[in-house]
Amino acid sequence: MCRHLAYVGPPCAVRELVTDPPYGLHQQAWAPRLQKYGTVNADGFGVGWYADGDPVPARYRRSGPMWADASFTDLARVVRTRALLAAVRSATDGCAPGEAAAAPYAADRWLFSHNGALPGWPAAFAGLAAGLPPADLLALEARCDSALVWALVLRRLRDGAGPGQALADTVRQVAECGEARLNLLLTDGDVIAATTWGDTLFHRLEPGRCVLVASEPGDDRPGWTPVPDGSLLLATADAVTVRPLAGPPD
Repeated sequence: MCRHLAYVGPPCAVRELVTDPPYGLHQQAWAPRLQKYGTVNADGFGVGWYADGDPVPARYRRSGPMWADASFTDLARVVRTRALLAAVRSATDGCAPGEAAAAPYAADRWLFSHNGALPGWPAAFAGLAAGLPPADLLALEARCDSALVWALVLRRLRDGAGPGQALADTVRQVAECGEARLNLLLTDGDVIAATTWGDTLFHRLEPGRCVLVASEPGDDRPGWTPVPDGSLLLATADAVTVRPLAGPPD
């Protein structure tokens, strides 16, 4: 399993979202408070962010733990962004190690993270690959379950699905193949889409200003709202909607 978060709002330093909060993602790399599976997230990390005037996000990813990377601490101090997706990784058994397997994954204007696991991967989920074009399989960033889930989501996005539809349909497709934990997180820098399927998720909205969506709260301030398991969340800086995954997503 992993921990992840996404933010859309006024420009702020990366450290304000990732390293400064007392129970933020930096802390969750070694001492998460609400993680259901695994106890530490030391198998890599990544941050993706958007710069003004450029719809294509930048990324910083590493194969080691976030707390051991002095360069990231320095980067997080000076880089400012209006939108961000960040994650710390606890690798699934049988999945490839390394920087390429660390979220966020990226393509076009999108950033994506998978907090979860596909037990029995790859054999139990081999049928998923059969529905993808060969070019999509060759483009997988890493040999791991999250990269395959991302390929399924990205194919739907490129075929015209909205972010909520792409996540919801992917969760349903993967879940039909077997037991899976599928908390997915997706953003284009304006909209955040997320699913809960086996682990925790929270959101905090300051209407008209900013929104945070995270595996667990980074602090004990009021306003954090839990998202029920089996839900689809869509958020902007103005509003958050949550509905059952069984319902019709946007």
